[in-house]
Amino acid sequence: MIASSELIINPDGSIYHLHLLPQDIATDIILVGDQGRVKVVASFFDSIELEKSNREFFTITGKYKGKRLSVISTGIGTDNIDIVINELDALVNIDFETREIKKDKQSLNFIRIGTSGGLQEGINAGDFVLSESAIGFDSVINYYKNSDSVTDNNAVEEFLNVVEWSDILPRPYIVDASNKLINLFNKEDFHFGYTISSPGFYGPQGRILRLDNFNTEINNQIPKFSYANKKINNYEMECSAIYGLSALLGHNALTVCVIIANRVNKSFINDYKPVVKGLIKKVLDKLVE
Repeated sequence: MIASSELIINPDGSIYHLHLLPQDIATDIILVGDQGRVKVVASFFDSIELEKSNREFFTITGKYKGKRLSVISTGIGTDNIDIVINELDALVNIDFETREIKKDKQSLNFIRIGTSGGLQEGINAGDFVLSESAIGFDSVINYYKNSDSVTDNNAVEEFLNVVEWSDILPRPYIVDASNKLINLFNKEDFHFGYTISSPGFYGPQGRILRLDNFNTEINNQIPKFSYANKKINNYEMECSAIYGLSALLGHNALTVCVIIANRVNKSFINDYKPVVKGLIKKVLDKLVE
């Protein structure tokens, strides 16, 4: 039995941070960072079943063209993803009455829709990027047993050869997206490749304001990396933990993003919301095909 200090259940029977009951979530779940984007996604729904929120976690479950879907805001960062993925898994794979892990496991489908910064010259602000694999600078899954079983260690070694990586930094890990979800999309609409998940927005992504960066050349080195015919297309801040935890727990995960800035040519689009809405509609339509 899982102790009450480890699996915290609220007095109303909901999971600790998300404040959700097992019946509140669909099998197909869209993850977004921004709370405001939850309502943007749900604005496409034909009907709304529930809305629940706690802290940065806001959930709406409803139906789109007859398919039940949930959309949940995660906030920024892989630390929040550790909460979200573990608690969503607990909702479907742990019996809250007995506090025992269920014998028959349920697999969820997670699609993150986000914004990100491009790292290749040919990827323009406004383009769509699909993360075939995530490179985690965050170290979240290294806290879990058997993380090596879902990590592409050969790709990691090649990455370390290309980028001047210091031993004082967490060792990167690389995890693939779910082929089941990748196959919903095609390369005519998206740039496919690697995505870096960074544990910060400024220094960890090579930005310099008042503090000098540890490796001022990192954003010149990263675009040179190529492995298995894939290059690193973009930075964002959640994908690696979504992929790593989902793979360890038996779920499917995919991230698709809009490029709102190109870090190479320094371009930026101020009004990216219409482009994000276009990506949301594309994802919803693919989920119901």
